[in-house]
Amino acid sequence: MFCKVVDNYGDIGICWRLARQLEQEHDIAVTLWVDDLQSFQKICPELAPDLELQRIHGVTIRHWRNQQGVFTTQDVADIVIEFFACDLPPGYIQAMSECSRRPVWLNLEGLSAEAWVEGCHTLSSPQPQSLTKYFFFPGFTSRTGGLLRENGLIAQRQAFQQDATATSAFLRQLGLTQAELASLKISLFCYPQAPLAELFAAWQNSDQAIACLVPEGVATDAVQAFLAQPAIAGASASRGALTVRVLPFVPQPDYDKLLWACDLNFVRGEDSFVRAQWAGRPFIWHIYAQDKDLHHVKLNAFLQATSAKTPSLQAFSRGWNGAAAVNWDTAWPQLAADLPAIGKLSLDWEQQLLANGDLAGNLCKFVATVKQET
Repeated sequence: MFCKVVDNYGDIGICWRLARQLEQEHDIAVTLWVDDLQSFQKICPELAPDLELQRIHGVTIRHWRNQQGVFTTQDVADIVIEFFACDLPPGYIQAMSECSRRPVWLNLEGLSAEAWVEGCHTLSSPQPQSLTKYFFFPGFTSRTGGLLRENGLIAQRQAFQQDATATSAFLRQLGLTQAELASLKISLFCYPQAPLAELFAAWQNSDQAIACLVPEGVATDAVQAFLAQPAIAGASASRGALTVRVLPFVPQPDYDKLLWACDLNFVRGEDSFVRAQWAGRPFIWHIYAQDKDLHHVKLNAFLQATSAKTPSLQAFSRGWNGAAAVNWDTAWPQLAADLPAIGKLSLDWEQQLLANGDLAGNLCKFVATVKQET
């Protein structure tokens, strides 16, 4: 598996989850090549960013420094996955072409609800040196690869959410006070361009106490302006109905628990977006911005596809992503009033997604089919 980190934590978050699942649930020996080990360490504290080679949770991790390097057929795996069309090292491609039995070469694409995805999923693309690449798309329907989801994840979440003692203990470990535990708890993960200052102002005037939990390094300018102090882990401040608390970055399993423990989750990119689908809670997606506002097309496609929505959520989502004008002083109360209904719809949406299988399992089935045909 080859990963170039572009979106700080989204790309490597997806790769790391998939790598672990392939090793742990499908008994596949995985080598993960990553160019940015510093970002990787944020979600995997056990990682040593100065090592060229290490093994964590059964996965071999190699530092991908550049496109140079000499490879032999012994270095080539049976399955080669490039994430989001990152270019494989030319030497590795050459070694692939020299294998007596060619590897199954996959480009794992980005997640989208756009209709064209179904038509492109598993398409083959002839490559130089008599190689073939297959496009594999995650998605929200049975005609895509589905979403990443480990075995037992839903049962684990349900047990956590039904155990009030465990939930409170987890949040207390993150520094929440009794007053914050009793508040409407919102996790916040967004890009810097989010209209956060305006939303903070609306939350301050809320009829309900709100505890906003934001990881260190996220929306730093807006958070520091509210706190009137450096936005470092442990910092907090209250103004009106709103308390903002800065959390440390946590390993992926703890981030899942944070999503499960909150009443509303703001997520971004792809990895946290997918995990929000499995949290059984309302969420607002901040999509990765693209030129010519192409991300608005992807946002609208998802809002049309998902059943976990209300008019208030759609309007809020478009405003949050700059796709429509919004008055936050009215948009927030409307969304807040609909949160119970959206929560129920989220569980219905989850059942639709479960019927599609999971990404790792679907990927393994596809690879087995390709091997049989070749």
